[in-house]
Amino acid sequence: MKSKVYFADLRSTHKENLVDKVGRLAQTAGLSAAIKPRDLVAVKLHFGEAGNAAFIRSVFIRKIVQLIKAEGAIPFLTDANTLYVGTRSDAPSHLLTALHNGFSLTSVDAPIIISDGLRGKSEIAVIIDQKNFRQVYIGAEIAQADAIISMAHFKGHELTGFGGTIKNLGMGCASRKGKLAQHSNMSPTIKRKKCIGCGDCVPHCSQGALSVVEKKAVMDSQKCIGCGECVLICAQEAIQIQWNQAIPVFLENIAEYTVGVLQGKAGKTLFINFITNVSPACDCYGHNDAPIVRDIGMVASLDPVAIDQASADLVNQEAAMPGSCLTRNTACGEDKFRGLYPEIDWAYQLEYAEKIGLGFREYELEKI
Repeated sequence: MKSKVYFADLRSTHKENLVDKVGRLAQTAGLSAAIKPRDLVAVKLHFGEAGNAAFIRSVFIRKIVQLIKAEGAIPFLTDANTLYVGTRSDAPSHLLTALHNGFSLTSVDAPIIISDGLRGKSEIAVIIDQKNFRQVYIGAEIAQADAIISMAHFKGHELTGFGGTIKNLGMGCASRKGKLAQHSNMSPTIKRKKCIGCGDCVPHCSQGALSVVEKKAVMDSQKCIGCGECVLICAQEAIQIQWNQAIPVFLENIAEYTVGVLQGKAGKTLFINFITNVSPACDCYGHNDAPIVRDIGMVASLDPVAIDQASADLVNQEAAMPGSCLTRNTACGEDKFRGLYPEIDWAYQLEYAEKIGLGFREYELEKI
């Protein structure tokens, strides 16, 4: 079965600016059908870590908010707190970061509600009965919402190959307990010959699992939760993920958590990916490297699997941007995400998601 994925490029005219085009994309994909009067609608996005500038601009979010309100529904912007130490690891810091990055009541015309509370412990256990999880822990405000609109920035990701709709939902809507359950058993390893003992990794570990002993970093695997932040922090590439079955299991975990996020919301969802500023790593870092391909456009769908598959295909059809960090698989048609992270089989995330009934990888792309 082929799912419909709608695509809008970045062209605009005096008759229709880009903000309005995003609105037309959402409406064409079925936003109105997903929203009913008085629905409490969670608009799930990533507000961006402080110092990161690759996240979706607030003007596009505001347009979706306006369309939701036009249906008589009540939208709120939301995300869950992070597992790692950063500017979004508790609700007050998270809200301030959102404000500093341009998301406020006046800029988006909707309140911001952090879905898992002050310290990430406000959650609802959702029974899913999947292979890895019988129940999953979802941020309470997202679980209790009547509908959810996912607005994801599509980019590379150091643990999943890419981050799109499934990552935005499965990881992004999980409470702290849920995030920990997904990341567990993924402790990185330290290559002592590469380590220079600079200690840059130590303050970035939320669990105190890293220390420097005799001018070398040391990992306490009993404390490590596998969030992966130290992997990107280390400029010497001395901290590396142990590439074994942990990554496939992690990809399964994200897909299973997405099942929990969407449970009870059949017909009440819409997914939008912005394939712009396609940075090589997650927006959770306090910086973003140069885009690996040109800005492509936006896609929208009722199918979370099809939209991520289409987004990955659109990126891989492009040639790599000169001057980016991408040095392998740079030609049109080559796999950019395997070029970034050659050990991660990103397609498995979509294969497993399809297997457990989240959607279909086959799609029909329709340009609006």
